[in-house]
Amino acid sequence: MNETVLPRVVVVGGGFAGLWATRALASAPVQITLVDRGNHHLFQPLLYQVATAGLSAPDIAAPLRHILRRQRNCTVLMEDVASIEPQSSRLRLSDGHTLDYDFLLLATGATHAYFGHDDWAAHAPGLKTLDDALHIRRRVLSAFERAEAETDPDARRALLTFAIVGGGPTGVELAGTLAEIARHTLKREFRCIDPREARVLLLEAGPRVLSSFPESLSAKARRQLEKLGVEVRTGIPVRTIDGDGVQLGNERIAARTVLWAAGVAASPLARSLGVELDRSGRVPVLPDLRVPGFDNVYVAGDLASLQQDGKPVPGVAPAAKQMGAHVARSIRARLAGRDIAPFRYRDYGNLATIGRMAAVVDLGKLKLSGALAWWFWLVAHVFFLIGFRNRLVVMLNWTWAYWTYQRAARIILGKPDGSDQPRSTRQA
Repeated sequence: MNETVLPRVVVVGGGFAGLWATRALASAPVQITLVDRGNHHLFQPLLYQVATAGLSAPDIAAPLRHILRRQRNCTVLMEDVASIEPQSSRLRLSDGHTLDYDFLLLATGATHAYFGHDDWAAHAPGLKTLDDALHIRRRVLSAFERAEAETDPDARRALLTFAIVGGGPTGVELAGTLAEIARHTLKREFRCIDPREARVLLLEAGPRVLSSFPESLSAKARRQLEKLGVEVRTGIPVRTIDGDGVQLGNERIAARTVLWAAGVAASPLARSLGVELDRSGRVPVLPDLRVPGFDNVYVAGDLASLQQDGKPVPGVAPAAKQMGAHVARSIRARLAGRDIAPFRYRDYGNLATIGRMAAVVDLGKLKLSGALAWWFWLVAHVFFLIGFRNRLVVMLNWTWAYWTYQRAARIILGKPDGSDQPRSTRQA
């Protein structure tokens, strides 16, 4: 007797969109293959905590095979996807093998965009993956160590100057946390330098930080940053970045640690679809998240370009989760011969933390800042972590850090000169 051949669903990318779609198809009569270049799902909103030594990598990540161990209709492949051949419904992997599909979900996320200055990447690493976070942590902690041994005052000042380019949530969170590390965590641990003299600058080309938040919360966030000791510069774009610092307008800032949080670009894998992309390299999709011209190809998460009520659906975790779940519902409906309503993003609000007892929360009519917003941010992020172990470990680490100002993951690994800088993309 011949076995029934199930429809083949290939999901590329194990981030929020890909994982949520895969799990939502757990009981569907399909055969799923999840492909990702890494073996783990990452809770990206807390990635900056790994970069600033507050958490370890396993605290905010979990192996995809472990997450999906009970889902019998899913196979996980740790592979790179070299290209997509949508006309023949086939993926080509970097090892030469191919994967045929009946339905494809492309959810490979985004990488860093340096606005045509790709040479800046070597001097200003961004933050998208665990490799990025560990690289940044090494650079930050090594800067203090090198400053301790430096005898030249100018060189020491440059080592103790940290410039973060980009005033969005990632930039704000990095700046606030670095200021707390310098002024509290390290203050009694060095003999030749005073870490509290470290200079942390947040550089934003636009008129204000956290531009996606209401102007009132943006102003409060700036005041909270400045209270922590962060120098906030707005309205002046960075002109150049090199190994010795940044050129901000006509001002030269000597900074041996520059971090990039200013822009993102879609995964380059989208180009192999052969469709017209937007300026950020994202795929314009139909209201049901399918690619125009390809009935069986979906795009979700940061890689999808979709307008709703005249505004783009934001590239944030909640939107990616909702997109992934919608794709799963669409596949189920199509297999059953039913129609499904277009995707509709539900905005539950924006959150950004600045430092201890300092955050901003925008829930539409309800807007919070300060200590209450910080507690709201903390509870929300613990709740949405994958797995009980991750929630427990993060809560314990944050409790310890709150009472002691200590950060538990301050071990320097790898080469401090940055010669092992990672290739940073989220694509599979």
